Amino acid sequence: MDDGRQWAGRAEGQPDASSAGPAAGDSAWRSAARRLVLPGWWPAPGAPLRKAVWWALAGCLVSFAVLWAVQRLAHVSLLDVMVYRAVGWTVRSGGDIYSLRVMTAQLPMTYPPFAGLLFVPLTWMAVGTMRAAATAANLVLAVVFAGLTLRLVRRPAALPTVLAIAALSVWSEPLWGTLRYGQINLLMGVLVLWDMTRAPAARWSGIGIGIAAGIKLTPALFVVILAAAGLLMRGTPYLRRALVASGTFAATVLIAALALPHDSRRYWSRVVLAPDRPGRAENVANQSLRGVVARLEHTGDPGTAWLLLSLAVAAAGLAVAVVALLARESLPLGTAWATVACSVTALLVSPVSWSHHWVWAVPMVVLLAAEGVRRHDRRWLAGAAVLTAVFGSYVIWLLPHGTARPELRENAPEILAAAVYPLAGLAFLALAGAVAVRALRAGTEKRPAGAGRRSSPAES
Repeated sequence: MDDGRQWAGRAEGQPDASSAGPAAGDSAWRSAARRLVLPGWWPAPGAPLRKAVWWALAGCLVSFAVLWAVQRLAHVSLLDVMVYRAVGWTVRSGGDIYSLRVMTAQLPMTYPPFAGLLFVPLTWMAVGTMRAAATAANLVLAVVFAGLTLRLVRRPAALPTVLAIAALSVWSEPLWGTLRYGQINLLMGVLVLWDMTRAPAARWSGIGIGIAAGIKLTPALFVVILAAAGLLMRGTPYLRRALVASGTFAATVLIAALALPHDSRRYWSRVVLAPDRPGRAENVANQSLRGVVARLEHTGDPGTAWLLLSLAVAAAGLAVAVVALLARESLPLGTAWATVACSVTALLVSPVSWSHHWVWAVPMVVLLAAEGVRRHDRRWLAGAAVLTAVFGSYVIWLLPHGTARPELRENAPEILAAAVYPLAGLAFLALAGAVAVRALRAGTEKRPAGAGRRSSPAES
């Protein structure tokens, strides 16, 4: 069992600086990066890195520019950021943010009141400027998200690789939808990944998760897995990180309560308990288990069946994430498996997970690809390719949908196609569980012979 000292002052899963040796330097770093970065995403030996960076930057900018142009030609609504702006104005004017209904769709505010405070700056810009700024910010966040994803899987965040992932990922359906609506999904992902990739013993590790939970509740599941891992594996900083995240979340609630007392009382007593508030359960865009059950039962109120299924999946998914953290001595990418498993669990059990919430498809794909490279096994790369096809297919939008609620009359093939994201998520959790349990057993068998020693990637 770790004594906790080895965690201090370094990134999780990274070697100590003292182990670099006298040969460590720019050339050694580049050589290591070429071995670790996914093949084809790093310049060949002898090729100038600067040229690779410029080519990658040019390709990324072209991808972003084309996407921006296509979305403008398609007259995307940026509907959600318009809702955020309306909420910001309501906060400024002292109105009731949870009575607000925005635009012809009559969309309500669904986030905690702390988010309403953060939306106020959107009112400081003209609408056109705000829309452009929201799109530009999400494109920048796509790059940051890609970099943190590579860091999560312990790959050097080489700029050419980061830019390549960002340039391709924005064309996936979840990221396209995030940009289309001006959503905050990438911001949530960046806050969580920033925390989960920091040195565990960093003083304020946990703040990112706490802020994310204060804006949108689902990231609070990370507090559960960190607390459980900390209680089961004493001497590690997981419990302290969970306490920092909890304290930060509590601070967001307190700030909102002081600034918006009426809205806070209404949210925590009524709004948070209304699963239908974000939208219709059977909507084809709802890629949570509740949406699947609603379409399967041809009802807008799946009721008990959904609740029982979600509780079972939540328990299993969180257990998988905790086991992955516990097995990290024999599972080099244990933190990555735990992080993605927890995120997928949150998406599955949330009452409404719109398709654009599934931006965690990017870490899912990169994690499988990284395991394929690490294990020298093409089956993992094939799995990454399948996930890429699923989240890049836009298949759900080929199904009947609209205000007439045709989802309530779907046939069996349509129900199956409409469940493609949850099915991919469940398959990922099953795989993560198998990987984590196997690694934990391997670590338990090794411990008597080498207690207290960390396993290297080669040993696993």
